[in-house]
Amino acid sequence: MKKAICLCLTFLLSLTFTGCREKYEKFTDYSFDYFDTATSIIGFEKDESVFKANCEKIKAKLGEYHKLYTIYSRYDGVNNLYSINTAHTPLEVDGKITEMLQFSKEMYDLTGGKVNVAMGSVLSIWHNYRTQGIDNPLEARLPDMDILREAAKHTDIKGLEIKGNTVSLTDPESRLDVGAIAKGYATEQIALWMEKEGITGYLLNVGGNIRTVGNRPDGKKWQIGLENPNGEESKKYSEYLELTDSAIVTSGSYQRFYTVQGKEYHHIIDPETLMPAKGYKMVSVINPSSAVADALSTALFCMDLNDGKKFVESLENTEVLWITEDGKKHYSKNFKDYIK
Repeated sequence: MKKAICLCLTFLLSLTFTGCREKYEKFTDYSFDYFDTATSIIGFEKDESVFKANCEKIKAKLGEYHKLYTIYSRYDGVNNLYSINTAHTPLEVDGKITEMLQFSKEMYDLTGGKVNVAMGSVLSIWHNYRTQGIDNPLEARLPDMDILREAAKHTDIKGLEIKGNTVSLTDPESRLDVGAIAKGYATEQIALWMEKEGITGYLLNVGGNIRTVGNRPDGKKWQIGLENPNGEESKKYSEYLELTDSAIVTSGSYQRFYTVQGKEYHHIIDPETLMPAKGYKMVSVINPSSAVADALSTALFCMDLNDGKKFVESLENTEVLWITEDGKKHYSKNFKDYIK
């Protein structure tokens, strides 16, 4: 899956609130069962049993999305993305898949192809080389450019055909990889379900895809510490933010990488160069939708800073923090409005 993320939560105010004869406490649930990453659910409730019951419902939905969106595993009785990648005929799938893939096409168009779920043929090569390099550092090496260019011939998103709930890849060598979108999309769908169910005062953190659902019981916004990618022990967080009913997602180059001849190569691949994107240590995106923020964080990581700023200015309700390879911070117009 996509990037390992660099977001940590901090709660700078009291964790228990008393008012109108009601007492709320903070509860936290952790899991490592979904999307190959850590998930935490934080919520404020008067009764821990209510929190636990809500968590079970949330995790059941996460489990469903995980099974549908994985490209690495087959599950009995489930047609998922792995099934699509290995099928050679049109395949009928759950609507949660077709809706996510339609959204992915919209993000492809919006970003000018900077986020492309049809890049699986290229990304799988990098995944294999990265895995081998981590397992055997002395034998770590880079993929040959000829191999990457050949794989790139099979990344045309037009070859992803969706008719109703039937999906097909017209190019038999094309492969889907939704690492840039799946976690954020699933997180957003669950957050929208929670809002409809009246489950508020919660924060979801699915592998660093942060989505707040409602305010805290005292009416205050959620306070989030954005991890400092510069590795300064004296300054753990680069910024402290305040959010409500919105999401923040970060793409980073400093946590998921492997080393070849003393040089680090991270996992965010530029679709133009077919190599790890250059220029940033991290890009953090605030947007009401976790799905949109997830897609944009990858796309912006593959854009020049000036082009990225112009692109963000054309979007509504979107703010971005870029930290370049030299450690300097760059902000979109109103990002600082969220800084505590």
